Amino acid sequence: MTYAVSHALQQGIYLALKADATLTGLVGSDVFDAPPSGAIPDLYVMIGDEQARDRSSGSAGAAVHDLDIRVVSSAAGFAAAKQVAGAVCDAVIGAQIALTRGRLVSLSFRTARALRDGSPEQRQIRLKFRAFVEDA
Repeated sequence: MTYAVSHALQQGIYLALKADATLTGLVGSDVFDAPPSGAIPDLYVMIGDEQARDRSSGSAGAAVHDLDIRVVSSAAGFAAAKQVAGAVCDAVIGAQIALTRGRLVSLSFRTARALRDGSPEQRQIRLKFRAFVEDA
């Protein structure tokens, strides 16, 4: 197994999200790969946690990455966050995401959880995806 493709995977997903016209129409440039600092936007997308497992064969390094993409909103309800979550799914599922190292074989949706987190004003939708990558 190798974790060496992880950075390229995160970068590829981040760039795909930033380049999606529908998503940027909803959140502007507020797509992050780390928690935002300074003034926190009312609605934003952030790449979250990741877990990787070996799926190598005898001749090639490969891994399965389970990763989160979070939609965070300060709105009273979930409507805006759910609209953004749908746009996130549309931006990455089935997209041709180029990696600077390795190859993305597949990226699929696994689960989602909408929850109130932290203060009563904050809503989150935690989207979980599974990516299969080869270190080609």
